[in-house]
Amino acid sequence: MEAYISGWLNLALRWLHIVAGAAWIGTSFYFNWLNHSLRPPDESKSGVSGELWAVHGGEFFRVEKFSGAPARMPRTLHWFKWEAYVTWLSGISLLILIYYLGADVFLVDAAVADLTPGAAVAFGVAIIAGAWFGYDLLCKAMNGGAGVAFTAVAAVLALALAWGLSQLFGSRAAYIHFGATLGTLMAANVFRVIIPSQKEMVAALTEGRESDPRTGRYAALRSLHNNYMTLPVLFVMVSNHYPFTYGHAWNWAVLLAISVIGVGTRHYFNLRHEGRNVRWILPAAALAMVALAMVTQPAPPQGGTSIANGAGVESVPFFEVQAIVAKRCTPCHSATPAQAGFAGAPSGLTLDTPDEIRLQAERIQAVAVDAQTMPLGNLTGITPEERALLGRWIASQRNK
Repeated sequence: MEAYISGWLNLALRWLHIVAGAAWIGTSFYFNWLNHSLRPPDESKSGVSGELWAVHGGEFFRVEKFSGAPARMPRTLHWFKWEAYVTWLSGISLLILIYYLGADVFLVDAAVADLTPGAAVAFGVAIIAGAWFGYDLLCKAMNGGAGVAFTAVAAVLALALAWGLSQLFGSRAAYIHFGATLGTLMAANVFRVIIPSQKEMVAALTEGRESDPRTGRYAALRSLHNNYMTLPVLFVMVSNHYPFTYGHAWNWAVLLAISVIGVGTRHYFNLRHEGRNVRWILPAAALAMVALAMVTQPAPPQGGTSIANGAGVESVPFFEVQAIVAKRCTPCHSATPAQAGFAGAPSGLTLDTPDEIRLQAERIQAVAVDAQTMPLGNLTGITPEERALLGRWIASQRNK
């Protein structure tokens, strides 16, 4: 019953996280586009530095931007913050529910680092919290977080983060912590910089005084940082479905490469919104993805041969395959899992019968033979020889 309730809580939190995240990222994209799409107003208006006309849903809209504060406080002022807070709170709740409460299964991988579940959780919390303080100090020390030098330092730190996480946690947990760290920076930017800046602007207007223009500039920079972090975070959110990324021997480099491609893609659109169409960026990003796919192709399993079509691969008796699956896989991937903490088979994948094993052969190949990310943390102790045998059997099936 505990695992069943945990599963429903997981579903509710994940759904909330996706809905709130869509609202937050959509807002980030919209306001970044809006800020770069404003043009001088057709009619001169006091304090108005830009305006935008738009049509949507059969209606015309007119948006104005003030160079400072308006002459008076408007009756209704909309704030955009709860999208960020709910996204972060639901995401951290998922991290705790899945990776921290289930640290022995989802967080710790003895083949990566010999950590106790408690130590692994402590490392995870310290890294996420420490990243914010380090990032915030870096922004304050380097012109609020602007310029080529800041970008270069941030890139090096992102590389160090991706590599360090891959040396501490299981591969999926390392990716999730990278995304959780970026998400925390984004939410903290809203909570600690952007919203306080807006409150100061409102207070200055209410009290009839000038606000410090640097406050707004630094908040705008943090908002821009958030905009660039969105695509790497979105990739992490879906990465669990692609074991050839997190399961690669150089998984940290794959993570960083895809993040850089995401940042580059976002940069193209940001420049385009400013009226600068740098055409080579998107083709370069696409070529980078193709190159990454080519250099990360999995090697043949240990002790096996090429498995492209199964040619020349020795036949493996099915009863040996079934014995390995029963011992190493079905403790989790069963209609009635024996592994504690599982109310049902992960991803609904069951391997109880010969037909189910044969049907899922390619998935077994992807996660147990190529990426070697299953079993999670190798809880059931599958050996390299057993992985190779599974690979040879799957290869032999392709000729039938």
